[in-house]
Amino acid sequence: MALGVAGESSITTVETSSKNYTVPLMLMVSLYFGIGFITALNDILVPHFKDLFHLTNVTALLVQFCFFGAYFVMSLPSGWIVGKIGYKSGIVVALSVMGLGLLLFLPASVIIFYPLFLFALFVVGSGLALLQVAINPYVGALGPSETASSRLNLAGFFNSIATTSAPRIGAAFIFIAAGASAAQLAHSVRKPYLILSACAFMMAIITALVQLPDVIEKGGSKSDSDGSAWSFSHLRLGALAIFFYVGAEVAIGSIMITYLGQASMGGLSHEVAARYVSYYWGLSLIGRFVGFFALRWIRAQRALAVVSLIAAALIALTVAAHGHIAMWAVVFCGLCNSVMWPCIFPLSVKGLGRLTSQGSGILITMVVGGAVIPEIQGFLADTLGYQHSFAIVLLCYAYIFFFAIRGIAI
Repeated sequence: MALGVAGESSITTVETSSKNYTVPLMLMVSLYFGIGFITALNDILVPHFKDLFHLTNVTALLVQFCFFGAYFVMSLPSGWIVGKIGYKSGIVVALSVMGLGLLLFLPASVIIFYPLFLFALFVVGSGLALLQVAINPYVGALGPSETASSRLNLAGFFNSIATTSAPRIGAAFIFIAAGASAAQLAHSVRKPYLILSACAFMMAIITALVQLPDVIEKGGSKSDSDGSAWSFSHLRLGALAIFFYVGAEVAIGSIMITYLGQASMGGLSHEVAARYVSYYWGLSLIGRFVGFFALRWIRAQRALAVVSLIAAALIALTVAAHGHIAMWAVVFCGLCNSVMWPCIFPLSVKGLGRLTSQGSGILITMVVGGAVIPEIQGFLADTLGYQHSFAIVLLCYAYIFFFAIRGIAI
C-alpha cells in the first residue's frame, strides 16, 4: 500500500539552519519500506490461516479486517497524539507499538489461537496508523511543496520494493510442505514476525537518536479549533476515494492466491500463486518509478482519471474472461494502483491550510477500506464465486474515476 503526503500546496515548513533533508528523507524512506513489507505479508497470512484453521474466505479475510480496521479506530486519536508529542516522538511510539504487536505472534503461534493472531494484527495496524499520520506530512515538508508528489513516489518506490519482495520471502518462510501438522503450520509464522519485531524496535531506537528537524504547519488563517476539514467537499469525496482505492488494492492482493488456486485459473499451488502476488506488487513498483518522473509534468487529476479507467477495464476483463487472460488482467491492476494514493491524497487536502493535519487524519482513517472491501469480496466469493466477486473492485475503481473527473471540481 502506498502512502500519502500532506498536500501539494505549501502546508508545512521545516525549521533547520542547513536545510539538509538527506538524513531525514533516508529515514522516512526506510520506514516506507518496513510498512510495505509488513502490509504485503498479510497476503500470505490470509491463505495460510485459511488452511491452518479451516476458514471460509470471509473469516480468513478477518486478517485484513483487523489490520486495516485499526486505522479506523486509531487514525484520529493518532492525529491528536502527534499534535501533543510531536512528529518525531510519534514515530518512536508508533514503531514501539508495532514491535509489540509483531512480538505477539510468538504466543499466538504457541497456543495456535486465531483470535490472538487477529489481536496481534490489530496492534500492528494501530502502530502503523500512528506512524503514517506522523510521516505523511513529514515527506511533504522535506523539500519544495511543488514536488511533494514526486518525493512521495520516490519513497513509494522503496515501499513497492518491499511489497514486491514480501510475498516471495513470506511464502518461503510460511508455506511449508503439504501434510504438515497444525503445530508446524503455526510455527512457520514465528520466525519472520520475530525478525520484524526486532527491526521495529531497532528503528525506534535509531529514530530517537537521529537529529530530525521540527515540522510546523502553516498556510491557512484558521486554527484547528476554528473549523473542520469536513467542511471541504473535495476532502469528503477524497476520503471516499481513499477508502475505495485501498479497499480495491488490498482485496486483489488478499484473494489472489486462493483465486489462482481455482481449477478455472489453472489450480496453482500457494507457492506458485504467491509469485503472481509479487508480480502484482512489482508492477506497482514500476509504476512508482515512472510516476516519480511523470507526476512532475502531468497533473495529478488527469493521471488519476487515466489509471482508474484502465483499472476498471482490467477488472471487467477479469470478470468476463478465464485462465491466463483473467489472471494477467488482475495482476496488471498493480500498475494502475501505483500512482493512485499520491494523486488522491494531495488533491484531497489541497488548500486546507492549518486544517491539513486534521484532514490527513481523516484520510488515514479511510484506509479502513482495506478492512471492509476484502470482506465484501470474500462474502461474494463464498456465495457467487471468485470471478463475480471482483464486481465490488470494479465499483471501487468506478468511484475513483468519478472523483478524478468530477469530485475535485464540486
